[in-house]
Amino acid sequence: MSSSRIRMLSCYSTLALLACQLIVLKAELQVGFYSSSCDRAELIVKDEVQKAFVRDRGVAAGLVRMHFHDCFVRGCDGSVLIDSTASNTAEKDSPANNPSLRGFEVIDSAKARLESLCKGVVSCADILAFAARDSVEMTGGIGYDVPAGRRDGRVSLASEIPNNLPPPSFNVPQLTNLFSNKGFTQEEMVTLSGAHTIGRSHCTSFSNRLYSFNSTTPQDPSLDPQYAAQLKQRCPQGSSNANLVVPMDPFSPAITDVSYYTNILGNRGLFTSDQSLLTDPSTANQVRQNAVSPISWGLKFAAAMVKMGQISVLTGNAGEIRANCRVVNS
Repeated sequence: MSSSRIRMLSCYSTLALLACQLIVLKAELQVGFYSSSCDRAELIVKDEVQKAFVRDRGVAAGLVRMHFHDCFVRGCDGSVLIDSTASNTAEKDSPANNPSLRGFEVIDSAKARLESLCKGVVSCADILAFAARDSVEMTGGIGYDVPAGRRDGRVSLASEIPNNLPPPSFNVPQLTNLFSNKGFTQEEMVTLSGAHTIGRSHCTSFSNRLYSFNSTTPQDPSLDPQYAAQLKQRCPQGSSNANLVVPMDPFSPAITDVSYYTNILGNRGLFTSDQSLLTDPSTANQVRQNAVSPISWGLKFAAAMVKMGQISVLTGNAGEIRANCRVVNS
């Protein structure tokens, strides 16, 4: 078996057993769901992700994040892909998603190819789930099989974002509570937080830690001073450029690895929510374990991604198969 891809069809190891149990819990989602109706579906999605990845390696992190933002709001129904209209501000135009969320064009390209080959068969929600998996694998993470059969939702509301997505200012109790509301344990929360090993962040998401931490201390004392100085160079105080970004992992920003956890141990967690994991004995212990156990974390991350992809899915006759991922069917 390839070390870069664990198929999780065997239920003999503890982690593989977890993945298999998740599939049983959501029996309406199936690995190989399109094997008869559109057998090239997953290959086409992977091809589009690969082409985009060659052009811009950062798109992988965007697709993983997009899947997370989709699933935590209304479940994994592709609602994050829907465009706003004159009468409705959609999820993608919430401040939590715009302008930071990216990779929409990859989903559009995959959908266009699939519609030409298998019209009305492959959902946008499944395309996004496949694309996130492919992104993890292309950045060096452990691959996993995606149970599919999701259908697309018809509602997307920016107003639902604040109560469902964790802002970068959250502390451990807040993170634990939000993830618990989605069916995740605290350990799974710490595991999924490792997705911050790839990607970038706008300076506005953490600049308060550099310049306005509190009334007596401008700079967050939990932030490594040398790292803070580097961030200040990239994110000057009072800059009018709202598009300034920095890598969330300064050492290996395009590789899915455990450096996210080693960064936290070195007080180089970019967000308050990252660094706060050291403030709780349980989450701090998980950070230390993950930092020295890359394969164990990779397997846990793959299993957690499978679980996340099954949050409140629409199946059967619920929802629809959108012809255009940006627009609900008329």
